[in-house]
Amino acid sequence: MGAEETSPLQERPAPITTSGVLMAASKHIASKCGAQNRAFLDCKRNDPDPERCLRQGQDVTGCVISLLKELNNKCPKAMDAYSKCMDYWTNEFELCRKEQQEFEEACPL
Repeated sequence: MGAEETSPLQERPAPITTSGVLMAASKHIASKCGAQNRAFLDCKRNDPDPERCLRQGQDVTGCVISLLKELNNKCPKAMDAYSKCMDYWTNEFELCRKEQQEFEEACPL
């Protein structure tokens, strides 16, 4: 078990989903939840009734929450540092490249 990992008994919850957390995890979200996002967007494009796409929206939300829990357990320090940097610098990727690199090394796609 690496220095970043936690044991299953110490499982951490998903982080609070601030914009910084979502932006920090955006590449992972696109990679892991792309199919759910596409299904939701297709539904919204084909049917203007928001109620018709609730299931697809729930699928996207479930995927993202599951992914954030996974990242928060796999590489909590790197995830926390990167998302805090993004929060501090109002989601300016250019100002958080060091933290981004450390996160992407600790939690590769």
